[in-house]
Amino acid sequence: MTDRSIAVQGGTLHAVDEGAGPTILLLHAGIVDARAWAPVSERLVRAGYRTIAFDRRGSGRSVTSDVAFSNREDVRAVMDALGLERAALVGNSIGGQIAVDTAVETPDRFVALITVGASVGGHEPEPTTQEAAMFEAMEALEETGTPDEVADFDVRAWLDGIGQPETRVPAAIRDAVREMARANGSRDRTTGRPIPLQPRAAERLDALTMPVLAIAGALDVSDVTATAHHLAACVPGARALILPDVAHLIGLEAPDRLAAAIVELLSPLAPWI
Repeated sequence: MTDRSIAVQGGTLHAVDEGAGPTILLLHAGIVDARAWAPVSERLVRAGYRTIAFDRRGSGRSVTSDVAFSNREDVRAVMDALGLERAALVGNSIGGQIAVDTAVETPDRFVALITVGASVGGHEPEPTTQEAAMFEAMEALEETGTPDEVADFDVRAWLDGIGQPETRVPAAIRDAVREMARANGSRDRTTGRPIPLQPRAAERLDALTMPVLAIAGALDVSDVTATAHHLAACVPGARALILPDVAHLIGLEAPDRLAAAIVELLSPLAPWI
């Protein structure tokens, strides 16, 4: 394992580089940081791949000043700094949306795209009544709650799943997610100002000419399952995979199954740099 520090305009990105072989770039969910990929990365490295997981600006050990920036350019900056002409791209949650945006904007850089519990910019399925109430409560808590209260809510909503018991996921995973969520939610953090992709990715899915696998957990909010099916319907050759007993952070809950699904998609491809 090698820690890498990558300079970008207005900030520095921290990346963890592991293994050798064809490279897989891993983009994390919003409430966690790159450490959340460790269980999956370990399995992918054993399968013969190189993995690079980096903390997005304002998360984990990455830092930024209050500047406008492109998450897509940050992904490519990591690749360029590490000498990667092409990579497989995997993203969870907001990391999945960034992965789709980046693959749409520069499809020639990516041999495959795997989304995990992700949305697509410009595609907005209607939430259920229960989900709408949760999102409203979340927005209110983010305005007035303490970092501890927000982190507890995040664990219940995104790791446990709406309406699921607090005992569903092992306590060690819940504690790790709570710690990452609390750090990301610190009032002292500067996150910068992301520049959205225009036109939105939902209008440009025909740019996705690489193999695409859209994964969602059945215990997650309904829009991620709807989005997985939408990608499968709109992108030629794309496939949706719905796992029945997991929620949003599939890499922490079911790393064996997620790594196996990634390897299954990538193994028929010719080796890439």
